[in-house]
Amino acid sequence: MYSAIRTKQRSPSSRPPFLTKKKYFTRIGIGTPPKYSYMILDTGSDLVWIQCSPCNKCYNQSDPIFNPKKSVTFFGIKCGSPLCLQLNSGHCNSKTCLYTVKYGDGSFTAGELSTETLTFRGTRVKNVALGCGHDNEGLFVGAAGLLGLGQGKLSFPSQTGRQFSRKFSYYLVDRSASSELSSIIFGESAVSRTAVFTPLITNPRIDTFYYVGLTGISVGGSRVKGITEAQFKLDAASNGSVIIDSGTTVTRLTQPAYTAF
Repeated sequence: MYSAIRTKQRSPSSRPPFLTKKKYFTRIGIGTPPKYSYMILDTGSDLVWIQCSPCNKCYNQSDPIFNPKKSVTFFGIKCGSPLCLQLNSGHCNSKTCLYTVKYGDGSFTAGELSTETLTFRGTRVKNVALGCGHDNEGLFVGAAGLLGLGQGKLSFPSQTGRQFSRKFSYYLVDRSASSELSSIIFGESAVSRTAVFTPLITNPRIDTFYYVGLTGISVGGSRVKGITEAQFKLDAASNGSVIIDSGTTVTRLTQPAYTAF
């Protein structure tokens, strides 16, 4: 197994016409033999999931719906197993571990929890906890599923922590750019020796999000008066601060900071 894996967006000419500029996608092989599908990259959630047949209620996607019966590495998770117990919204049905995940925009996915092999440009990652979604609705823009990159226990970086040292980085460009491609790298090579870093802030009550400290905002090189570091601090009730979320389009501010801006 490689010490790092890298995957890129496809060139503009090969992108399906429905893929909008609101989300970032990658192409991942699901199962054995791998069936390649578009997946949304999301640092604001944890679960890795894909639409699965039979679909009780599924949205339209570019690639064929994944059929778990045609993969020799698909295994359902039983209730009471360590993976099932890590679900925040897990429940059981005939000893099968079921999940439901709801997102901030009202989208959701529900189905059975399984383990599966994922393939990234030739690199295979085995036994990844994967949601096999049979009821999926919302603004997923034609992708087959979602690659959860948060800090929770069931996210892809957390699951593959030993293999890739819980390290990943991404380089995201405008989807209309023709000379560059966005990329995401897992493993030791994801950490640049020349980069300038800002420390992440830990929220003891919410383990999914990546929080950063915002000290101020500048417009045209001048600091905006009325915006202070205190407005964005994480308080004792775990409210506040700023999260980095690749799956959210709009940058949002608290009302006092927005008014000053």
